Amino acid sequence: MSSELSIYDTPAIDRLRHELRFDPHALRRYRNALLKHGRADADAATELPADVREEFLRRVGLHPLELHCRNDSQQDGASKLLFRTRAGMLIESVILRIATGRTTLCVSSQVGCAAACDFCATGKMGIAQNLQPAEILDQITQSRQILATEGRQLRNLVFMGMGEPFHNEENLYATLEALQAPELFHQPPSRILVSTVGLPNAMIRCARRFPNLNLALSLHSANQETRQQIIPLAKRFPLAELRRALVELNRIQPKSTEVMVEYLMLGGVNDSLESAAELAAWLDGLRVHVNLIPFNPIDDAPHLQGADRPTREAFGAHLKSAGLKTTIRYSLGADVAAACGQLVRKENRKHAIAIKTANLSEA
Repeated sequence: MSSELSIYDTPAIDRLRHELRFDPHALRRYRNALLKHGRADADAATELPADVREEFLRRVGLHPLELHCRNDSQQDGASKLLFRTRAGMLIESVILRIATGRTTLCVSSQVGCAAACDFCATGKMGIAQNLQPAEILDQITQSRQILATEGRQLRNLVFMGMGEPFHNEENLYATLEALQAPELFHQPPSRILVSTVGLPNAMIRCARRFPNLNLALSLHSANQETRQQIIPLAKRFPLAELRRALVELNRIQPKSTEVMVEYLMLGGVNDSLESAAELAAWLDGLRVHVNLIPFNPIDDAPHLQGADRPTREAFGAHLKSAGLKTTIRYSLGADVAAACGQLVRKENRKHAIAIKTANLSEA
């Protein structure tokens, strides 16, 4: 375990500043340069007094993650970043340069995922390990530094990368606190979205703690039997419970906030007009916005295929005619396996097996 202080641990960093006896305004300028403006480490460090700079940087850990490699899409401007943790595992973040000019970062909260959804490569990894707040936040820091070299600013954060965020609930909350803290990132909650496969009690706890935060539910079917086929956790958290959770979210959150309902369009599974009618009926009376998402094929699910574009558009038209706000999404980063459900797994599998073998040998 590293003895370094985390740059995100505000009380510890403030104590170090007091010990080294330098101007708090210099520390504020340094953190602003690094965390808000994405300046390079060495450049941001020039905001620290020269006489304490070396000692401060010796004792403070900036990056618990190492940038392992970067793959840039040649189609649409997405970038997949592979980070290696100090435990040797790989995680992914994806920079999405939206055509409108807004830039979004898709953040991972775990290595792997225990939800094991049928359509998702991450869930096929066979492991699920929580990331610490500093490991989640460093994805944002390093991504912001990359974008700063392009003259871009990171606007939106979506927790839609590797992992089920509410399986790492307390670390997620610590991360959200740091993101919104004025002395750190000062990210408005309206520009943060947390996506879950559907843990109703955790969704309600999160909304009560962060009422202005955006939440997304990966629903994918309003039919209990169909949903269980593609999302194993649906057996534990049936649709009736999720519906009650959405009603409560609508009560807790401001009237201007809508719950995002993610719906992956799977050919022959959930893409019929009958499925659209079921979905419209299930969502009736709720303050929601539906996102229809194209499916990106994965090797571990050859039995699944995406719905074609006319089917997706007909499905969306049915929802709109029922009065539901609906957006038909198009994938970014598919050519670098950066799109939803295409996250790294092979190397982590090998590393997890090696660790397990070593532990058994020691025992």
